[in-house]
Amino acid sequence: MVADPADSAAEVTHALARARLADVPALTERLMAAIFTDNPEWTDYSPVPKEDLWEGCRQYLERILQILSGEVPGPDGDDVAAAIGRRRAEQGVPLEVMLRTFRLGGRIAWEALVDQAHQDGADPDSVLGVATSIWTVIDGLSSTLSTSYRNTELERLRRDDQRRHAMVEDLLAGRARDIAFAQRTAKELDLPTGGRYLVIVADLTSDGGFALRGHQDALSALHFRSVWQVRADSLVGLVALEQRSKDLALDALRPLARGRVAVSPPVRGLAEVGLAHQLALTTLGTSSYGAAELVTLEERYPEALLVQSPDLAQRMLESQLGPILELPVKERDMLLDTLAAWLEENCSTANAAVRLHCHRNTVLNRLHRITSLIGQPLYGRSAYVSLSLALSALRLRDGLRD
Repeated sequence: MVADPADSAAEVTHALARARLADVPALTERLMAAIFTDNPEWTDYSPVPKEDLWEGCRQYLERILQILSGEVPGPDGDDVAAAIGRRRAEQGVPLEVMLRTFRLGGRIAWEALVDQAHQDGADPDSVLGVATSIWTVIDGLSSTLSTSYRNTELERLRRDDQRRHAMVEDLLAGRARDIAFAQRTAKELDLPTGGRYLVIVADLTSDGGFALRGHQDALSALHFRSVWQVRADSLVGLVALEQRSKDLALDALRPLARGRVAVSPPVRGLAEVGLAHQLALTTLGTSSYGAAELVTLEERYPEALLVQSPDLAQRMLESQLGPILELPVKERDMLLDTLAAWLEENCSTANAAVRLHCHRNTVLNRLHRITSLIGQPLYGRSAYVSLSLALSALRLRDGLRD
């Protein structure tokens, strides 16, 4: 029976590989020399101790010969190549450098097998089969290395993201009062420890997205440094103002608001970011659901006070406007609109009449009706403040119910 050429080539490959297994240390030295002399500008093993690199090269060359000798299966999913990929990824060695090293190792192993074939007087046709086998093994090990390397990088990125996420959450919780934590976090997030900061909170919109989009590009174009945190129900941003005006940042962000967005007043350094976050959340509570607007605390101080004390706001609303709220809807809304217009027009009945498209006497009659219903005068500083706050409380209550 004529021997199968494929079987003959496999037997030659096994024999040659077994013969060179004892030479792995010497081959490792050759590979180490090649790494740093063959296009050394492509080599970046600076994070790897020399002993570690030598051992990795030894394991790799030994695994090539073990697979070719038939001692171990492979090369797909090989545990040695996978372990090398994981370790080098953790050390920060570029993948291209590792793949180049694997190619160099393959060349050295091939040259060793050719030398052995000459010593043994192997059939030249069988040696051609060895070439096919060795480069199949190198390709398989390289593929396993790449998969393991990339999976490790993804895991490292996930860990980095989790660490950054935790740092931002600690900032929002006020932990940056600890100077050591503030300095470490500033370095990790590439933010200044001191200087002024804004905290921005963007709500979820009805389509499940956030009320700000394109914010990072808009701020980066103006050279603002910022960090953004995605939470279950909001998007939170820390914007370092440094030497820039807060209005410059707000002017860039305001047109991007697709829903409720609130901004804290500027605070001093990372140590006050927790306070700024609370103020931004309070400000967000002054914006009606469904609104598409960016609001600042400075624009909403009265409403913010009411949001902070909802029970007190409800009591004041009932005390100031309770009898009016009990009227039929048409009359109630007419009187409330008149009162709001009159206050917004600095208590001018003539201007309120123009605004309401009615006669001045009609406004006066409605104001008298309001006075009799609530049982207290409409004039005077205390009355103006109380009634204005009551109307704001009503708008907040109705807006937040919609």
